[in-house]
Amino acid sequence: MKSFIFFALLHLAFGAIFKHGLVHHVSKMQKMIRAGTWADHLVKKQAMKAEALKANPHFRGSFPQKVYDYEDEEYLGNVTIGSPDQSFKVILDTGSADFWIPDRYCDQGFDCEGCTKLNWDCAFECQDGFCCEVLTEKWKNTAWLNYTRQPSVFKTACDGKARYDLTKSSTYQHNGNGFDIYYGTGSAYGFLGTDTVRFGAVGTDQLVVPKSTFGMATHIADFFAEDPIDGILGLAWPSISVSDSTPVLNNAISQKLLDQNLFSVYLAMIGFQDGVYGGVYTYGAIDTENCGPILAYQPLSSATYWQYKMSQVDVGSYSQSSGRFQWDVISDTGTSFIGAPQSISDKIGKQLGATWDKKNQVYEIACNATIPDFVFTIAGPDVNFCYLALFPFDNEGFGPDWILGDPFIRQYCHVFDYQQKRIGFSANIVQ
Repeated sequence: MKSFIFFALLHLAFGAIFKHGLVHHVSKMQKMIRAGTWADHLVKKQAMKAEALKANPHFRGSFPQKVYDYEDEEYLGNVTIGSPDQSFKVILDTGSADFWIPDRYCDQGFDCEGCTKLNWDCAFECQDGFCCEVLTEKWKNTAWLNYTRQPSVFKTACDGKARYDLTKSSTYQHNGNGFDIYYGTGSAYGFLGTDTVRFGAVGTDQLVVPKSTFGMATHIADFFAEDPIDGILGLAWPSISVSDSTPVLNNAISQKLLDQNLFSVYLAMIGFQDGVYGGVYTYGAIDTENCGPILAYQPLSSATYWQYKMSQVDVGSYSQSSGRFQWDVISDTGTSFIGAPQSISDKIGKQLGATWDKKNQVYEIACNATIPDFVFTIAGPDVNFCYLALFPFDNEGFGPDWILGDPFIRQYCHVFDYQQKRIGFSANIVQ
């Protein structure tokens, strides 16, 4: 059998092919561990999560697919929005389906007099939205507006980030709806709009997608402060969109902008380096420059995340089968480690001579240790790769059992095929 992860796009007959270069950044988690601040962050994170679950118990169970956690982002791409272009650096994330960037007034707040001058978007851009003359009873009773409007959340996480200014775009259109995405470390919320979104930087061969819906965040979690990203662009399926919006790439497919309804991902082996070339996303075609022939395709088990089935893992002399009910596995470009059930990750760690660092919640291993192959059995021939970047992951009965992040994707190029709801794997030929 074979191990992989999933992405996809629908097939188009009269479109084109676009390459989207990536910039590699060391994950914030790794930087904080080296700086000795990660353990304190984890304490704060758990306290925030407990408080959020107490206030909003529906976050656990009812909508688990809408809870994301971006602590391990590494590969960023440039996008532009509006006419003329406004540029942003975003995570191209296969583990979510919404696109948001900071709004012009992100985390600034206004007094009532200033709010009323904002007219229709007053409710979203003011700390006290209820002072807005245009605020209707509908908005006053909107749950997401009520439970997120807390004075304590107005921080400065937006400082230094690129912000979208709707007044400077001739192609912007009002939407009228809000969005609210809850993270383990906080939240991002604001209002939705429609404009032209372009994959790639100004001056490159951009994939131009008119009339795309995106979020303008009036608040983002503190964790994003002093981070290289401006926002997150989701590439998963529409069914897990928090805002019930059509993801930008799905919108490109519906407009027949791509040669094929798929995209491929190549991530380069970089190491602990910042701001260097990190790989490429190819929209509308399979990447034959960086990737070899397709070894196999695996059908998706769920068109939500890029999710498929895995039946076994082998590391050295340790072997564990999923049993009768195979594990659900997702391919997630927004995670820099591999997440496994803790009962399995602990045994893998023991097999490799790693010790659990309770303070930082990571497995420590000698830098000169000899690491045996990891063999993930999915469907087809076994596929091996060597890496120890593992964390225990408990889905609490909801969502995927495993998250195969960047260490796996760096070993195998991925083809995310929307047309046939499958994911293809090929060996990287450029390291």
